[in-house]
Amino acid sequence: MITRMILTLAGLMMVASMSASAAPFKLTSPTLVEGGTMPMAHVFNGMGHHGQNHSPAFAWSGTPAGTKSFAITCHDPDAPSPDAPRPGGWWHWLAFDIPATTTGLAENASAGSMPPGSVQSMTDFGQPGYGGSAPPPGKPHRYIFTVYALKVDKLGLGAGDTMAKVDAAIRKNALASSSITVKFGHP
Repeated sequence: MITRMILTLAGLMMVASMSASAAPFKLTSPTLVEGGTMPMAHVFNGMGHHGQNHSPAFAWSGTPAGTKSFAITCHDPDAPSPDAPRPGGWWHWLAFDIPATTTGLAENASAGSMPPGSVQSMTDFGQPGYGGSAPPPGKPHRYIFTVYALKVDKLGLGAGDTMAKVDAAIRKNALASSSITVKFGHP
C-alpha cells in the first residue's frame, strides 16, 4: 500500500514537472519587436503611405498537443470600423488552414508563398491577403499579429468569407494563441 502511494506520488510529480517544463505556445518575428514600431517593410504602399506592404516573417514554437492547423491574423483595434455597427478595428490579414507541420512563415509569404492548402480571406481592404498598416494622421495605432493553434485541419471557409465569420471560426477552434503587438503612426 505504501509502495503504491509512493509510486503514485512520484508519477504525479513527474507529470507536474513535465507540464511545468513544457514551453508555452510562442510567436516570434525577426522584424517585429513587442511594443516596438512597425518597420516600413510591413507598412501599406498607398493612401499616403510608402511602405513595401510585405507580410512579416514569423516563427512559432511550443505547439500544443492536438494542433491540426494554424491561423494568423493582424488586427488594428484603434481604427474606426468601415462596416458599422461591427465592433471597431480594421482587419489587415486573416490566413487559416495553415498545415500543422508549419513552424513559421517567410517575409512576404502572403504575396505567394503561403504553405500549400492555406487560405487568405477578405480583409477590410476589400481583398484577401496581407494589407500593411495605414493609419490616418494622428495617434499611432496598434497592430496585433496573432497565431492560433487550431483543433481542426480545415475551417471549411474560403477567401470570400467575411472577417467576422473567419474570426468566429478561428476563436471557436483555437487551442492556444500567441501575439505580438507593434505600433505605427502617420506623421
